[in-house]
Amino acid sequence: MLVRDAMSTVVLTIGPDHTLRQAAALMSARRVGAAVVHDPDADGIGILTERDILISVGLGQDPDIERAHAHTTTDVVFAAPAWTLEEAAHAMAHGGFRHLIVLERGEPAGIVSVRDIIRCWAPRRQRVPA
Repeated sequence: MLVRDAMSTVVLTIGPDHTLRQAAALMSARRVGAAVVHDPDADGIGILTERDILISVGLGQDPDIERAHAHTTTDVVFAAPAWTLEEAAHAMAHGGFRHLIVLERGEPAGIVSVRDIIRCWAPRRQRVPA
């Protein structure tokens, strides 16, 4: 199975000046665990995850003041839609992260998460008759 078969095509893109509270609200509304951070004044894109927000709040930082750019991972490993799920899982395990931005023709086409991979690999639950 390939990354294109498992990835979510719901890609939330935010700016670097969004507050962490704004980012969290948008992520919650879209039911996603990560946002692509795009800064039109800088090269490249980054990723802000629910873990990044949790770490900031856990450190006592104010989510209404903290900006996405200060918590964004910019040294991003990108996946291609044609990668196998094994390749994606290896990249995640090796890098210690749970989300990969999927690039197609240089643009974000989706995000694949550990949860997406598990859904594909785990057998479907069958209903047990009552």
